[in-house]
Amino acid sequence: MDRYAVMSDIHGNIWALEAVLEDIGRRGLKHIINLGDTVYGPLEPQATAERLMALPLIGISGNEDRLLFEKAVASAPAAVERVRKRLARESVDWLAAQPTTAVAGKELFLCHGTPASDETYLLERASARGGTLNDADAIRAQLASVAQPVVLCGHSHIPRAVHLNDGRLIVNPGSVGLQAYTDDAPEPHMMECGSPHARYAVLSKAGGRWSIEEVILPYAWDKAADAARRNGRNDWAVWLERGRAA
Repeated sequence: MDRYAVMSDIHGNIWALEAVLEDIGRRGLKHIINLGDTVYGPLEPQATAERLMALPLIGISGNEDRLLFEKAVASAPAAVERVRKRLARESVDWLAAQPTTAVAGKELFLCHGTPASDETYLLERASARGGTLNDADAIRAQLASVAQPVVLCGHSHIPRAVHLNDGRLIVNPGSVGLQAYTDDAPEPHMMECGSPHARYAVLSKAGGRWSIEEVILPYAWDKAADAARRNGRNDWAVWLERGRAA
């Protein structure tokens, strides 16, 4: 049996990450996939990077990883600079070395957003009311260049499994470390899961078919929220405590 632990969007939440890694260890899962947006946020970016750098995982970068290792410019947001200052040089180099897409075990294609863009949602249409499932034709169009039968994506923080009529399976494991947020691009919108629990997925193949287990774990989200407040992000604190964007 092929078994993978699939996680994404940790966002520097070391408390949620430790809960997920403990569960992965308890299950005896040897193959770990990380779909990016690993350290960005007002929590514990360096501790998160150090924890993951010590693991034999398969990782790719996300859009908010890219903000941290792209050449610094004068117009870089203050929040980005604050995270950069808390990261060791080796951690930034590790992020920069992650590919934007990858293939694992021949059958799994990994991307953060879509194969072509780490800033585009693959499975959702974003709006002020939240993320709704994209229609199948729109999803297929984004995957025209992908030959693998299973696509793993993140970015939206919303756990989903979508089966296309061409037989392909697309899985978003949800977010390890941030269960709700608001954003202004490509238009003002929010994403929310409705609870603060850490999330990841277990992907297993047996008898030629893939199964997905969505794993939802409690962790010390009060500690994560306290860290966000100490670092001036009351909005993150609310998202972390409630799993709601408002």
